[in-house]
Amino acid sequence: MGKAPKKRSLADKVRKTKTSTEIKNNPFEVKINRKKFDVLGRKTKHDVGLPGVSRSKAINKRKETLLKEYKQKGKSNKFIDRRFGEYDTKMAPEDKILQRFTMERQRVHEKKDVYNLNEEEELTHYGQSLAEIEKFNDIVNSDDESEEKGLLSAELTASHFGGGGGLLRKKAAGEEEGSQKGKTRQELIEELIQKSKHEKRERQVQREEAQELTEKLDQEWKSIQALMVKKTPKAEKDDKPEEKPKPEQYDMMVRELGFEMKAQPSEKLKTPEELAKEEREKLQKLEADRLRRMRGDEVEENTPSQSHMSADDLNDGFILDKHDKKTLAYQDGKWNIEEEEMEKDKGEDEEEGESGEEQESDGDEDNEDEEDEEEGSSEEDGHSDLDSGQESETEEIKAESTAKPRKSLTKEEVKAQQDVAKAELPYTFNAPETYSELKDLLRGHSSENQRLIVARTQKCNHSSLAVGNKAKLQKLSGFLLEYIGELATRRPPELNTIDKLIPEVYALCQMFPDATCKAMQTILADAAHSMEEVLEVKDHAAFPSLDMLIYLKVTALLFPTSDFRHPVTTPVLLFISQALTKCPVKSLQDLTSGLVLCCLAVEYISFSKRFMPELINFLCGTLHLAVQDKTSADYTVVPPFRLSGKYSSLLLLSSSASCQSWSKKTLPLSAAQHLELKDDQERDHHRLMCLSTCLDLVKRCCLLYKDFPSFMHIFQPIRTLLSKHLSTQTFPKLLQELHSEILDTISSVPVAHSPLVFDKKKPIPLKLLTPKIVQVLDYGKKRGSTKEEREQQRLKHKYKKEFKGALREIRKDSRFLAREKLNEIMNRDAERKRKVKELFGSLATQEGEWKALKRKKRK
Repeated sequence: MGKAPKKRSLADKVRKTKTSTEIKNNPFEVKINRKKFDVLGRKTKHDVGLPGVSRSKAINKRKETLLKEYKQKGKSNKFIDRRFGEYDTKMAPEDKILQRFTMERQRVHEKKDVYNLNEEEELTHYGQSLAEIEKFNDIVNSDDESEEKGLLSAELTASHFGGGGGLLRKKAAGEEEGSQKGKTRQELIEELIQKSKHEKRERQVQREEAQELTEKLDQEWKSIQALMVKKTPKAEKDDKPEEKPKPEQYDMMVRELGFEMKAQPSEKLKTPEELAKEEREKLQKLEADRLRRMRGDEVEENTPSQSHMSADDLNDGFILDKHDKKTLAYQDGKWNIEEEEMEKDKGEDEEEGESGEEQESDGDEDNEDEEDEEEGSSEEDGHSDLDSGQESETEEIKAESTAKPRKSLTKEEVKAQQDVAKAELPYTFNAPETYSELKDLLRGHSSENQRLIVARTQKCNHSSLAVGNKAKLQKLSGFLLEYIGELATRRPPELNTIDKLIPEVYALCQMFPDATCKAMQTILADAAHSMEEVLEVKDHAAFPSLDMLIYLKVTALLFPTSDFRHPVTTPVLLFISQALTKCPVKSLQDLTSGLVLCCLAVEYISFSKRFMPELINFLCGTLHLAVQDKTSADYTVVPPFRLSGKYSSLLLLSSSASCQSWSKKTLPLSAAQHLELKDDQERDHHRLMCLSTCLDLVKRCCLLYKDFPSFMHIFQPIRTLLSKHLSTQTFPKLLQELHSEILDTISSVPVAHSPLVFDKKKPIPLKLLTPKIVQVLDYGKKRGSTKEEREQQRLKHKYKKEFKGALREIRKDSRFLAREKLNEIMNRDAERKRKVKELFGSLATQEGEWKALKRKKRK
């Protein structure tokens, strides 16, 4: 007989379960067993251990085995499942179900069919045998017979309801013979085909008859149609002009292409030096004209208006007094070619015989002449840097003066002309040598005029016109950057003027990139050194001022931000990172400055998609300022923010009613310099504006970094904060939509990496020769020379090892049970103390009520 199978316990099941293969490699939980020296050929099993993981596994195993046995100690009830095959792991679930069903049927059959004598059972359906129904001997009725269903005939009534036996007996024998027998399926199909062919033939005949009738009716109509038409007499036909057919669209397009102007040769492309020279000559000419008008001298007005020059013109100065050119027009599908009539005197009335079409064409020609004259004057005086409203007015005045020649001007007109000329900006400027000269040059002018002054200074002092102009314009670029910073420090800051001057700075940067780069590097270095000095003393610094923020914005416009390393943009990114990390947020103005820096950082990294952890940390800290419950935060907040403190609730709203009156606006740049909030509603609106800007930046960062493999780990704190801690129920609908869009974007990004796992199979080692083992006696250790003695020593060593391990496990089990018992005792004591406390409280309440009642009775 074989050995009885060993009974499996719960501990064996837990021991056989596979441990998790995904163990985090935490360097603080890894224990390395260092060896004194390495022995060649010796296999080591326990070089690296995980004591924390092993301890947690041992505790879980004891909870599954020892703790359950401890809790079931002294309990005798047990539930045993005696279903067939329940504990047979080799049997499939389908086989179990089938065997159980078979056993159940056998058990029922033995009880039910004890007295059943029928050997075979016949299956029926509505009283009919299924074997008879499956023969399919039913007669198929035709479609014609379906219409007669439901009719009661005399024979049917007599056969089913009685009383009709006499009628059946009186039937003639001939009728019985003539009655049709049941038709077969083949006969019914042939009859149906014949019937369909007959109907098709009838429809064709009807169609042919209808067509013949239609043709006959058309012929009769043509015969009487001439009688219904009214004939006009010949005299009336002669009076009325014969109308020509309207030409087709294709013919019209062909004729228009034939009359189009031929291509004329254009002028040669001019070099930048030639263009600069022409621009300076135009400005000098306009400046001389302005000075002449300012002195009161008469302006020469003999500038002829530009007229059309044909391809056959000899350009010999011969001008006709009268334009003999015919006007070509197309109207109402007809060519209308009429001669242009020039009006010599404006007081003469138009002739009565002119038609409406001639008046319209004359009016159009006069308008065209006026437009030609205006275009000629504008082309003479037009230049690229004269686009303001003031110069357009002066050009209109000059155009009016050239349109009508004047004989002489009165003193009042001369004085008015001088005042207008004095009010105009000069057209030529000298390049300033110092920064104070530039300030004096631009002082007292509007933002548009300041832009014009800088643009005209560039054109009058182009580097190709003189030797020293290049150095002057390089100095001008540095002066303009310094002037922009001064405009930003004014109260209030002149942001409109800065916006107007930036295109001119960009033009100078394109001409002299090295000089602009050095000037910007100087400004950034001064700001960085001042911040470093403050950080050395206080370990924290204030946010950059408005002028520095504008410099950072201008840098993004002037220089490329997508380069891997750039002499200007790379230091700017480092400066922004340092400001976002070292500048604490103590007010809403500081928060506004930080969000402006975040906007600039997103602009810098939008093309290169460079990862900037300071940006993500600052946005997460900004969202933390809007969280109400900061005690249960399961995310990390990086400095300059703190989990709790004096300034950790800057974005909490004072009242939820302000959400209804809030509307989304862009974050004002001037708020970084001076922020005035009068009441709580304005503060709440500014908080909502900051929160909206922060959510927009988080959304843009999600779209930028969604292709990163570590996307989920980067945005895990923000995802936890938004989903669990930041409640948007009281926020406006726009912020709720942004909140949901960010969560959807983060959750929709798939995980790009898979966890590390061990290989399924060990690598096949190289074939090696078995070394010859020679036993060596060293250090005086006695080794058995025989095989039996060596085996005995090995068993003793193994016994000691197992004994020590068993003692160790028993001690750990006893400590585990002691801890569990202590926990049970402490829980019981705590519950007893709670109940005693409740009883004492209720007794004290009763005692107080009884004493109060006693005092009341005494009174």
